[in-house]
Amino acid sequence: MEKKSQYDVIIIGAGAAGLMCAAITSARGKKTLILDHSAKIGKKIRISGGGRCNFTNIHTAPETFLSQNKHFCKSALKQYTQHDFITLVEKHGIDYHEKTLGQLFCDNSAQQIIDMLFQECRDAGVTLNAETEIHSVSKENDRYTVQTSNGDFESSSLVIATGGLSIPKIGATKFGYEIAKQFDLNVITTTPALVPLTFQAALLERCKELSGLSVDAIVTFGKTKFREGLLFTHRGLSGPSILQISSYWKEGEEIEINLAPDHDAYTFLKARKDSDPKKEIQNSLIDLIPSRLAVNICESENISGRIAELSDKKLQKLANLINHWRIKPSGTEGYRTAEVTLHGVDTNELNSKTMECKKHSGLYFIGEVVDVTGHLGGFNFQWAWSSGYVAGMNA
Repeated sequence: MEKKSQYDVIIIGAGAAGLMCAAITSARGKKTLILDHSAKIGKKIRISGGGRCNFTNIHTAPETFLSQNKHFCKSALKQYTQHDFITLVEKHGIDYHEKTLGQLFCDNSAQQIIDMLFQECRDAGVTLNAETEIHSVSKENDRYTVQTSNGDFESSSLVIATGGLSIPKIGATKFGYEIAKQFDLNVITTTPALVPLTFQAALLERCKELSGLSVDAIVTFGKTKFREGLLFTHRGLSGPSILQISSYWKEGEEIEINLAPDHDAYTFLKARKDSDPKKEIQNSLIDLIPSRLAVNICESENISGRIAELSDKKLQKLANLINHWRIKPSGTEGYRTAEVTLHGVDTNELNSKTMECKKHSGLYFIGEVVDVTGHLGGFNFQWAWSSGYVAGMNA
């Protein structure tokens, strides 16, 4: 029989969480191997933030994450904070800036974050095998064996950092969930998150007409609301506020959109009716919302004429369409454009302080494969750093 290469820790997945974990385990003196099926490592980091990597958020807190156990993320986020990662970025001389709402981006390129993680791994002595297909994973006598296209490897600790299903074109697979099920762990049914919403014909046609238009908006689902940009596209609605609410939206339910969050549209229109009664209604709305949107709303509701000629009932109808636009999405654009995957490996299966599986000593799950999903704006990267660090300190 061919001899298995021996390691203390094997990490499957060389993304954000896996690279962080590898650097930590190896720095602790653990002989560490990281395996990845891709030829090019860190693809999701590379394309994030428009190529500048929104690597964390200064407002990271447990309430900025979704999970069936809302308390699970607390320990990891406390053990390795956003400030710890910022310190690492500064140590490597990477210039960065805050864009909006606490989002931190590299001044130059996302490649700097990848290079930083590679440097940390090299300095610690990590072995990295790219272009390695995993054939099987098994456990015997508290040792894990990973059979691959580049030989067989054995370790006392195995870390699954394979990510979720979002953006399959860069290599996303269901491998991590399959491993969890193989070891009899519960996997909560996944859905695309931080993803544009789609609509049926009539509303879709309106979105197409307004394609490219961006507005500041409050988007609400149930008790959850986000105020950020909303973008009309030829496929439906996108933009930060829509991506945020998509993680909460339930199929078949409505969302509510306020297209003029700084104004009470009815009060505004009533005042204009008194101050400028001869003005066409579309022109009256232009001071409240963009002209293309004003025309679109009026035409879709077949409302025209001077504002003085419109009844208060019609003004209220217009106001509701601006401040309380209720629409029912037909779905989402799916994993193809989703930034992350909602749900995954049940957190009840894991120790929140170590990320170790409760049923199998030495088996860890970190990053996006776990049922912890952050808001838009660097939070998911912070979960990768925090969960990777915690597993790295315990594997």
